[in-house]
Amino acid sequence: MNIGDVSRISGLPAKTIRYYEDIGLVAPLRGDNGYRAFRESDLHKLAFLGRARSLGFSIEACRTLLTLYDDKSRASGDVKGVAQEHLACIDRKLEELTEMRRTLAHLIDACAGDHRPDCPILADLAAAPGRPEPHCDRQVVLGGRRDLLSAG
Repeated sequence: MNIGDVSRISGLPAKTIRYYEDIGLVAPLRGDNGYRAFRESDLHKLAFLGRARSLGFSIEACRTLLTLYDDKSRASGDVKGVAQEHLACIDRKLEELTEMRRTLAHLIDACAGDHRPDCPILADLAAAPGRPEPHCDRQVVLGGRRDLLSAG
């Protein structure tokens, strides 16, 4: 199959498929003409990656999940651990979003929204210290080795 066929069947843009190849998540064969020749196993991996990414798994978590998928001697506990850590990250993000919503709703309620220049929203933005972006870096032990997974 060529990249157009695989893109259509997997639902992933060709650009994404090329990116996954560039970073080593898939390795299609190459013909004498240099064109990619995707196998059923490549299509399966791409569908796997598409589903994992739709659940919010990072590229590195996807790499780990693919490694675990290919390792028939894996422990399901390793897979569950990756998924549990991702769920904990989602929960932390939800808590952060809930707090952001609460703060913003309070500021909107405090703003008169009239012709006067005072604005509690702008005052808060000017006074608030910078808050770091939410992130979920972690280390996970897989088969006796320690890997760093990141939300990126």
